[in-house]
Amino acid sequence: MPKLETLRKIVQEVDSAETLDAALELIVKRIRQAMGTHVCSVYLFDRDRDAFVLMATEGLNKSSVGQVTIGAHEGLVGLVGQRAEPINLDDAAQHPQFRYFEETGEERYKSFLGVPIIHQRRVLGVLIVQQRDQRRFDEGDEAFLVTMSAQLAGILAHAEATVGISPSRHRNQSTSAETRYDGIAASPGVAIGTGVVMATPADLDAVPAKAITGERIDQEVQRFTAALKLVRRDIKAVGRTLEKRLRKDEAALFDVYLRMLDDHALPAEVVTQIKTGNWAQGALCTVVQGHIRQFSMMDDAYLRERASDIRDLGRRILAYLQEEARTEPKEYPPQTVLVAEEVTPAMLGEVPPECLVGLVSMMGSSNSHAAILARSMGIPTLMGAVDLPMTTLEGQELIVDGYMGRVFVNASADLRHYYELILAEERSLTEGLEALKDLPAETCDGYRMPLWVNTALGADVTRSLERGAEGIGLYRTEVPFMIRESFPTEAEQVQSYRIQLESFAPRNVTMRTLDIGGDKALPYFPIEEDNPFLGWRGIRVTLDHPEILKIQVRAMLKASQGLNNLRIMLPMITYVSEVIEAKQFIHDAVSELRDEGLEIKTPEIGVMIEVPAAVYMAGDIARHVDFMSVGSNDLTQYLLAVDRNNPRVAGLYDSYHPAVLKALQHVINEGHKVGVQVSICGEMAGDPGGAILLMAMGYDVLSMSPINLPRVKAAIRATTIERARTLLNYIMTLNDPKEVEAAIFDVLNESGVGRLTNRRAAASDSLN
Repeated sequence: MPKLETLRKIVQEVDSAETLDAALELIVKRIRQAMGTHVCSVYLFDRDRDAFVLMATEGLNKSSVGQVTIGAHEGLVGLVGQRAEPINLDDAAQHPQFRYFEETGEERYKSFLGVPIIHQRRVLGVLIVQQRDQRRFDEGDEAFLVTMSAQLAGILAHAEATVGISPSRHRNQSTSAETRYDGIAASPGVAIGTGVVMATPADLDAVPAKAITGERIDQEVQRFTAALKLVRRDIKAVGRTLEKRLRKDEAALFDVYLRMLDDHALPAEVVTQIKTGNWAQGALCTVVQGHIRQFSMMDDAYLRERASDIRDLGRRILAYLQEEARTEPKEYPPQTVLVAEEVTPAMLGEVPPECLVGLVSMMGSSNSHAAILARSMGIPTLMGAVDLPMTTLEGQELIVDGYMGRVFVNASADLRHYYELILAEERSLTEGLEALKDLPAETCDGYRMPLWVNTALGADVTRSLERGAEGIGLYRTEVPFMIRESFPTEAEQVQSYRIQLESFAPRNVTMRTLDIGGDKALPYFPIEEDNPFLGWRGIRVTLDHPEILKIQVRAMLKASQGLNNLRIMLPMITYVSEVIEAKQFIHDAVSELRDEGLEIKTPEIGVMIEVPAAVYMAGDIARHVDFMSVGSNDLTQYLLAVDRNNPRVAGLYDSYHPAVLKALQHVINEGHKVGVQVSICGEMAGDPGGAILLMAMGYDVLSMSPINLPRVKAAIRATTIERARTLLNYIMTLNDPKEVEAAIFDVLNESGVGRLTNRRAAASDSLN
């Protein structure tokens, strides 16, 4: 069995290969040497021909590479792919599925070991070794080859995504089959448009080392300074474009991106590097890649996303240093779907606002700056589409489903028609907002369902009121903290909170105390943990740092003077003692401000139910609060052990899972036993199907993103409470989320509002 050190060296060599062909050749050569076999070959699966194609070999005839094809159900290679498991034979020719290929010369080989190359449950190819002698490879050999196939799977998936590689494309053939690529739903909505691939300006990994001395150092500093000036100009121009679509507080998020180019930030480090004798390009790459490595290694999701911003800025500066900046503006079609390896705020601003209808990014998550801006601008967005064949999508018609986190290429006529109906329905809803906003969310038989909104930025207030929101069920106070470079002062917080409270008065505004940690962090208050979602976050942070909580609570109370519509909500509660301690803190702040002569009313105090412990303690917690609000996003993640920002497991995240539904029903039952209002502020409340279920369960308030409020209201107004309860009773007997979804879709469809659902069951079924 090859040693671990041998395996490590092979992996390192393969990672450094410049092309896929080079990586394949290197793998077969090194595996053959390491295992002492006579043959090692790689076959890749060609979906167009439903066959495996020999793409690299050591030991067989080289002329057969690219020529030999084996049907998906033919030969031993086909059998490995069909079973998706290793096959180990000491005399391959005796196997009934053995097939002889004269052009390979393989008739001389008896022993056979083949393992599938699998990426996210999809067989990409088969890796095999063969021996002249009759022998059965041992378990160590199998383990080694399986490990190498896993390494090769990652390389193939990345190559397929970035350069669209496949055996067919090696022959310059294109595919016209309908294909779906999954990612992370970062901004809701549907878009149908033309793909525009935005390539990175320059390659930071391809800059050679070059030492400089004497006068050349000053010259390189001047070159870098000139390039930096041009990039600042470009970024400011992009900022002016974004200003037309963003409010001041939203534009502040983009300012954080721009401040990285301040003289005392990244540029200062580059100049220092140049003065040590490194030429401008090399100095830039050294500094940028150093920061990228540091940020990429961080556990915190928000800080990891900053690596994307730094990489983008580095590439832009490098492009000018290499004198590769574009001299002619890129043309964008009327319905542009922007596609990039990493969509950044600067890219977002380069597309004319009237043209941009959708965004697709291979990398990134729902926490990236680009995703935050996309949600603010109402642009359907897909992030983390790791398997996307990016470079093949230029000029292709794409369908972006920002609800389900999918992008379709070469969609069938039926699928395109389906999404056209969704777009038409969304346009109809938008056009009917004025009429709908003044109507109550009331069922056909008179059951009233209060609809509130979740807000974070100032622009959300206007959008919420335009859609007829009856209150704010969740104001995310951490967002104004996140777009700054230091903690806001008490006065600055008062100003932000007053906008929310005053705009909605006399309607209730529920402000959540600072909720950082997990996937939310402050750049100036980093939290580094091995498992941030199970670590120091939410109320745990603020109780440990009472100085932060004190300033925030005082600011909330001051901002509520004369309005008296403030409710304070505590996040990440797991113990009753946390509630008692935080409540005492709030009451002390009220007394303190009254002593200062301010007329302060004690606000209602509630908690978020978002961890399993709080679900089971809901009855005990309810006795100490005025209201409870379920954070269904985190609760679903914790119950199902799924990080929905991880593309590999995001498909397992499902708020219709029976365990989630039972937990939600338990919370409402426990809260109502003691007469406490129970609301829900997760994404499930903004899904028309989910809203119908929650209404039937008895939730007192549904709080959602402003963009979802009209469709939820329309769904509620199209059904009856009795029908909703009948549906709930049936669903609670099911044990499969897909069956739950189908049942909900049927009811909505029968009510004439099937196209409102975010789930898009029909679209899912069309490709299954």
